[in-house]
Amino acid sequence: MRTLLATLGVLCLVPCAVAARAADPPQATVEVEEDVYRYEPADNGAGPMWCRGSTSLVRVGDDVFASGLETLGDAKPLNNCRWTLHKRGPTGWELQQADPSGRTREPSPVATLPGGRVLVSVNPTLTGPEARAGPARPEILDFAARDPKAPPKCILPKWDGTPKFTEHSYRTFAADSRAATLILFQNIGYTHAEWTFRDAGAKWTAGRLKWPWGAEYDKPQPIRVCYPTVAVNGRAVYFCGVSDIVEPRAAWRQYKQKLTGRAWDYDFRRLFYAWTDDVTTGRFHEWVEIADRDKTCGWVTPWDLWVAPDGGVHLLWGERAIDTRLRERFYPDAKQSHALVHAIVRDGRVVRRRSLVLAREGGVQEIPGAARFQATPDGRLFVFFYVSGRAADGKQVSENRLLELGPDGTPSPASRVHLKHPLRSFFTATVRAGNSPSRTLDLLGERAGARHTISYTRIRIR
Repeated sequence: MRTLLATLGVLCLVPCAVAARAADPPQATVEVEEDVYRYEPADNGAGPMWCRGSTSLVRVGDDVFASGLETLGDAKPLNNCRWTLHKRGPTGWELQQADPSGRTREPSPVATLPGGRVLVSVNPTLTGPEARAGPARPEILDFAARDPKAPPKCILPKWDGTPKFTEHSYRTFAADSRAATLILFQNIGYTHAEWTFRDAGAKWTAGRLKWPWGAEYDKPQPIRVCYPTVAVNGRAVYFCGVSDIVEPRAAWRQYKQKLTGRAWDYDFRRLFYAWTDDVTTGRFHEWVEIADRDKTCGWVTPWDLWVAPDGGVHLLWGERAIDTRLRERFYPDAKQSHALVHAIVRDGRVVRRRSLVLAREGGVQEIPGAARFQATPDGRLFVFFYVSGRAADGKQVSENRLLELGPDGTPSPASRVHLKHPLRSFFTATVRAGNSPSRTLDLLGERAGARHTISYTRIRIR
């Protein structure tokens, strides 16, 4: 059922003969660096950056909105948080609203649609205050950007039947402003994701995306896919996420238990991609495996997805080659490496693949971290990313960088973005949430070295 494209000979691991010449390093001006809000850890397994496949930041004209996560001191985990909505105005950031009555576990991703609408995906629990876990109800809150302190309209998405949603939603929220469409995915256990799509006429279509099947595991099972980056273009939907199941290798699971004392551990090692040309048909193409670090207990993190005007689907993810704790016993000859990888997919086939940043054991240890695409109105594509570790001269590195990708994926040299406070994890005002392409790079995230603070940064790409 699965197709492992990482091994196909058609992939370009070095610049192809037809590749365009790499551009000059892009230049950027830092315009704003400021804090938005502080939070207290909820100790419930989530946090403000937990919905990393979606975003908590949108721009509507000259205004920027951010959803936040506030821990309720008198509530018990897991549902001990509430959503907040913040707006940046002439005098800085201001809290607009906070959930007056609900409780939830996870952050609330946002999107925007025409007419100055700010949409917030929420998942309030239906349990009492003493319950640790239980049923929840997905909702979409529709705020007017011109009056964000006014009560929002509550939209109840329509689903296929009555799915048993809980506080562990792993949901993903995406929108297409040009077509005025949106889609919401929400996981059900370890078997599938429920999805619901709304068109420009407010008509809902719903269905299920069943997980790929792991026939090769010690115990064959569905491979739950989490933290996906999702784009909706009209009725077409593109979905790319990482495996997230309890360690499927019995020998590794037992060894890890001795190290950690826990009977469980999750894998995050395989990157899967699915798409549909028309989601209203209810049919997705068969799952494709894009990357695989399963043989040496590595790590994969999906970072972003962008659909180019020519139909190419650009994917961005991070890879770690091995879990060094297991190396001596299970794969003693394996070498560690960290990579930021970019690929272009067409009709389910990877036609370009390249490591944009690569740190190898024994070499330079500039290790790539979080990364996002930034599309501009003239069709250009940039990558903003974080790097930490040690440079070739031995100096410690903690900085953000920017590079440009040519139409065929050829990268320019990267330039350092001179932030006073580098961002180690961040959201952008991504086109996947209905934002317009822009040379203004809006960022919301956590600074390197800072604790429990969510900050905003604005950068102008020159």
